[in-house]
Amino acid sequence: MTEVMIRDAATVVLLRQDGGPPRVLMGQRGASAAFMPGKFVFPGGGIDATDAVVPLASGLNATCRRRLADAGPSPERASPERASPESIAVAAIRELWEEAGLILGTAAAWPDPPDDWQGFAAQGYRPDAGALHYIFRAITPPGSPRRFDARFFLADAAQVAGDPDDFSRASDELRYLQWIPLAETRDFDLPFVTEIVLAEVNAMLDLKGPVASVPFFDNSGELPQFRRLR
Repeated sequence: MTEVMIRDAATVVLLRQDGGPPRVLMGQRGASAAFMPGKFVFPGGGIDATDAVVPLASGLNATCRRRLADAGPSPERASPERASPESIAVAAIRELWEEAGLILGTAAAWPDPPDDWQGFAAQGYRPDAGALHYIFRAITPPGSPRRFDARFFLADAAQVAGDPDDFSRASDELRYLQWIPLAETRDFDLPFVTEIVLAEVNAMLDLKGPVASVPFFDNSGELPQFRRLR
């Protein structure tokens, strides 16, 4: 049996704190999906080739960029080149747009976007990574029909352009998009790694700020390892 190659990916944990308990944006994958069918997840997905050439209106903060660049050993993967910090951030913003119809961007004209960014540009925005904070990394275990080297970003929903409850421009990849109180997420059918990420978000809220290192759930080898990227 041929081992599934690992694909670079990015995910956005959008946190809302505009009254009431903190909430995160999640949706349910289809029952027939090849990867994590029926699970509730954050918007996210694989990095596309065009993500490397999309201009950001504002880049990542220095700490996030340094931690993304210092990736450590690189397991065998689908792409021969390691994804740059900028392309990972672009993919996160694109996936949030595609799967939830929400924009992390700066109002500006963008006359020549790639095909998969035309809808975003038509709203009058360029992607902006200033709201993204790198908080977690996980590599899917061997044996899965899809394998990803996923970087998780936390972003404040207050940075979304427009109405955070308007999912009218979302694709149909995620169903039942909704803002779920953090304390109630355990009532949903979640992937194991999502539970770990949510625990990390709760810890960050308790600390009133980012932790000193990025947790890394590494399944690139025969045995899983849990490390921290400093």
